[in-house]
Amino acid sequence: MKENNGMEEQFRAIIEAIGENPEREGLLRTPHRAARAMEFLTQGYEQDVGEIVNGAVFESHNDEMVIVKDIELYSMCEHHMLPFIGRAHVAYLPNGKVIGLSKIPRIVDMFARRLQIQENLTQQIGQCLQDTIDAKGVGVVIEAKHLCAMMRGVQKQNSSMVTSFMLGRFREDHRTRQEFLDLIRRQN
Repeated sequence: MKENNGMEEQFRAIIEAIGENPEREGLLRTPHRAARAMEFLTQGYEQDVGEIVNGAVFESHNDEMVIVKDIELYSMCEHHMLPFIGRAHVAYLPNGKVIGLSKIPRIVDMFARRLQIQENLTQQIGQCLQDTIDAKGVGVVIEAKHLCAMMRGVQKQNSSMVTSFMLGRFREDHRTRQEFLDLIRRQN
């Protein structure tokens, strides 16, 4: 975990600024807990894709689509610092190499655990996977609910956002893209 850098004091100041008493029993340790929570929620800044992948790229003759779907993700909106929660679907067409199954959700988490907008998060995941395994194509779809739209602003509880990012054959070949989209819609 990164150094605190005065985060506890900053949370204490926020508590005071909203008119609360940071000495109240229920709030005594809140600055400490909030700082630890923020460190956890933004740990993606401290992570490195090389350490996450850790050599788990393997030669393979498979040239069929590989999909990891329904990867839950939790991120923080960079505009309001409120959470957005959803799931990512990530696919690639191998080009002589495959990546370890657990590495794709870890890549999703690395980028999600930063202050983000969903559009950039979707692209970062896809580009990272492409850069890591040089696939024939990569597709990423993220569906998420944003608390900034649910708790404040328009206050729409049932709205969600869907973003996609396609590279290589997923972008160039509508049949490949459609196969991916059909497969992620399929119920388990």
